[in-house]
Amino acid sequence: MSGRRLNILLIMADQMAPAAMPTYGHALTRAPNMAALSSSGVVFDNAYCNSPLCSPSRAAFMSGRLPSGTGAYDNAAEFRADIPTFAHYLRRAGYRTTLSGKMHFCGPDQLHGFEERLTTDIYPADYGWTPDWERPHERPSWYHNMSSVTDAGLCVRTNQLDYDDEVVFAAERAIYDKARGRDERPFCMVVSLTHPHDPFAIPERYWNLYRDEDIELPKVGLDDWNPDPHSRRLRHVCDMDGAQITAAHVRDARRAYYGAISYVDDQVGRLMAALKATNLADDTVVIITSDHGEMLGERGFWYKMSFFEGAARVPLIVHAPKHFAPRRVSNAVSLVDMLPTLVELANDGRGIDYAAPLDGRSLLPHLSYGEGHDEVIGEYLAEGAIAPLVMIRRGPWKFVHSPADPDQLYNLVDDPHELANLAAAAVPSGALAGFRAEAAGRWDFAGLDAAVRESQRRRHLVSAALGIGTPAPWDYQPFRDASMQYIRNRADLDDLEAMARYPRVRPVSA
Repeated sequence: MSGRRLNILLIMADQMAPAAMPTYGHALTRAPNMAALSSSGVVFDNAYCNSPLCSPSRAAFMSGRLPSGTGAYDNAAEFRADIPTFAHYLRRAGYRTTLSGKMHFCGPDQLHGFEERLTTDIYPADYGWTPDWERPHERPSWYHNMSSVTDAGLCVRTNQLDYDDEVVFAAERAIYDKARGRDERPFCMVVSLTHPHDPFAIPERYWNLYRDEDIELPKVGLDDWNPDPHSRRLRHVCDMDGAQITAAHVRDARRAYYGAISYVDDQVGRLMAALKATNLADDTVVIITSDHGEMLGERGFWYKMSFFEGAARVPLIVHAPKHFAPRRVSNAVSLVDMLPTLVELANDGRGIDYAAPLDGRSLLPHLSYGEGHDEVIGEYLAEGAIAPLVMIRRGPWKFVHSPADPDQLYNLVDDPHELANLAAAAVPSGALAGFRAEAAGRWDFAGLDAAVRESQRRRHLVSAALGIGTPAPWDYQPFRDASMQYIRNRADLDDLEAMARYPRVRPVSA
């Protein structure tokens, strides 16, 4: 790579499972814009999140570090301001860094290296959603229940539609502002949507892309396997046993979910059209991913919070055909790999001296037909757990361990539906002892457990205290200076009109 530095447009959907996308073989879902990017891009077939929950996954994505290294354990854990993110590194490298949409930052820092943030977040920034490992039998009132499934179907409007329409409009305008502005810096823009995250509700335009009779039912039902202890706890924390889910519920939820992916695809199309209209497309790397997957009723489960494939795998598409030839990559990679990848892209393929340790490794070798790594490390430290839950994915193997539960080991080549737990076999796999030794050496489970519980206790106290008296919310408040918008008496009217028009029809006064 050499020459003019590339812009970076990173589009993140929320809870978008690759198994439900045409790029990854789903025959029904309609997503032509993402499929087009895939056909001329690099598709990672085995990309994973590092923690199957929104906030810790996004902190790992931003920082290149696992939750145990950042302290961003769950959806209400603070992402510390002193942890470098790819936005910090790229900003230092001369990029204009912009965030439009959700990133679920908890705590007072709502920028984490982004120079500008175009919207507020859809989720709260405080500690109110802190889990409590000391009370595992108490189901949090603020968490998922099954209403997203039982109420699935048509809508005219939702919070999520309000939010994502704003996110994409703001990002689209920022692309046009780049083209008609005077800032010569390349940009790194993250556009983060909340679809297709539950609740599963979508307008008629997208609902009618699909028919009930075409919606497939889960391949593995609840009665087809014996749930492990963590899965049983998830059923409790999400109140899955408190609702009778019918085949009609499943079809409605899946139909709305597929419709939401089609909605996301339309937003991708809008952004790609803006890049093309402004002649920025050839100089922009477009990356599409998600923060985690969605079980969609497989194994009788919904949502995420486990290391089963439906919850932990994410799409990862990198589109820059003039720089990376189209191909599919089978190696296992993860979201912590994004920081070193983006930093190397920003520095013409070169690494730098990082200010903090990284758990991720660059994907440039994978993008350039080199010998890239084939390994994912995962940690889950949030609600539904009672002790650290970790995962190692390497080659055909997936190993899941928690000090509180029996081990799980799956050969994903022989057993893609993860039904044969080889750790429980009469004759254990020879790989099992190696994974157990590796986990014992990699993690201080007692120390990590103590750190998570202490963090929860601190946040429960702080949250209760901050709820007394005058509030001072951390939720991000976007600011736009109205005195600098549209037509004002700060400049010549002809210059204002000329600067706002793209392409330019006449020079602007100095």
